[in-house]
Amino acid sequence: MTEHAVQLTAVRRRYAAKGAAEAGVTALDDVTLALPRGSFTAVMGPSGSGKSTLLQCAAGLDRPDSGSVRIGGTELTGLSERRLTLLRRERIGFVFQAFNLLPALTAEQNVALPLRLAGRRPSKARVREVLRQVGLAERGRHRPGELSGGQQQRIALARALITRPEVLFGDEPTGALDTTTGREVLALLRGMVDGDGRTVVMVTHDPVAASYADRVVFLVDGRVHGELVGADAETVAARMAGLEGHGRTGEAGTARAALDAGTGGRHDDAPARPHAGRAGGGGAGRGAQAAQAAQGAQAAQSAQAAQGPQAAQGLAASEGASC
Repeated sequence: MTEHAVQLTAVRRRYAAKGAAEAGVTALDDVTLALPRGSFTAVMGPSGSGKSTLLQCAAGLDRPDSGSVRIGGTELTGLSERRLTLLRRERIGFVFQAFNLLPALTAEQNVALPLRLAGRRPSKARVREVLRQVGLAERGRHRPGELSGGQQQRIALARALITRPEVLFGDEPTGALDTTTGREVLALLRGMVDGDGRTVVMVTHDPVAASYADRVVFLVDGRVHGELVGADAETVAARMAGLEGHGRTGEAGTARAALDAGTGGRHDDAPARPHAGRAGGGGAGRGAQAAQAAQGAQAAQSAQAAQGPQAAQGLAASEGASC
């Protein structure tokens, strides 16, 4: 069995300037990183450091200009768009700050959507199982508008788990949640690693959210700038404070920050147990390509198949009272 769930080798990603007055941006600069199976990794860095670009390239949402990206034993960089879409759909789960639930569908139908997009009919038992895993077994018939923000994010998490992904990627998954609700979502992620051997990779601005991870990798100006293992929130915060002055300045830095912008987190005291903290932090912005990819619930799973409200209503009607 392949030792690493995700492996990046000498990955470089540069965004060209849009106009003569703007500088191009090297979002990732020769990044090499290996993430073991069954691990929880948080990725942090100043705004504009390349965090979201790293996640997008690692998850097959964006293609690097050079270097190697592997999920398990599969090299992503040479795959056709069709094969890359199938890989994302079958082997990767996504959870974003935006919940990306289709309002016309029930929780059960939203959870089942990735399998339906893949042409598979999900069993009711499997849908209920993942809803139970996120603590919402009794809310399957409710639509997103009838659920709280934290419940909607847990539905999004269940949707990501329905395909039994090898790797779960989260881009600020608790950024829109309050302290208590965010803590619940982070505890679920931690439990998936400890209990199920899941591999989780999470971009965050919040040191307390990062304290749930086994390992925190820091980026500065598109390069890996060290890491911490088993660190508490205070240690992570101190490291981040030391990195804030390293960010790029000038036009290139402004452009980079536009690709990976966010707002600061709200911090409370972290619980005493290891890997425990609370959610907070702001959202991470994305480049134009990734922003398109993240639209809609389908995009959160396949990064391609965004459906309009009419399509969602049609799917709901075709399913009737089933999943």
